[in-house]
Amino acid sequence: MPTIFPKSSPTELLGLLVLLNGHKGSEDVARLADDLDLEIDEIFPSLEYAELLQFVKVVDGRASFTELGQKLVAGSIRERKAILRDQIKRTTLFKTILRALENAPNHELSDDDLAQIVSLTTAAADEAVQNIVNWGRYAELFRYDAEAHRLILSKPAATTRSGSGRSPPSSGATPPGPSGGSRKASSPPSEYRGTGVVPAFA
Repeated sequence: MPTIFPKSSPTELLGLLVLLNGHKGSEDVARLADDLDLEIDEIFPSLEYAELLQFVKVVDGRASFTELGQKLVAGSIRERKAILRDQIKRTTLFKTILRALENAPNHELSDDDLAQIVSLTTAAADEAVQNIVNWGRYAELFRYDAEAHRLILSKPAATTRSGSGRSPPSSGATPPGPSGGSRKASSPPSEYRGTGVVPAFA
């Protein structure tokens, strides 16, 4: 079943959820837009993606938290990232990208490789590629090398063995950068809204 491609940044989506939390977890969408001094259609991108990721439900123009949405806003920054990571990994688009990264030489994809994946959707490729990079970096699914224009698969953080003081052997995947990814001393890509349609959760 098709669904709306994410048109908002992680910051915009989380900002909307924090605002909803200030309304005790349930409020009319029009009131939320008023609070942000925005037109109602300007908050739809964040609202639609929040609903896709199962953080809110919208019924008769009223947005309300799901249990997962409540857990997200109550969590620390790292806990929020972990929840977002788990949810976006379930979408067909990000599952496809992660599978391609896992199978690619050195676990890397070029901008052209990513654009080819996006071309299978109805998204505008240039905007969609940038938005995918923003979300994937925020959730620490992959890093982005701005100089080489390549996505690099992030390795899950190693867990120290009890009493050994040592981490498990490396899986061979490219190690992750700092929170949100690293880009060889480059600033992160700017966030802006993409467009398009991709399949919903598989």
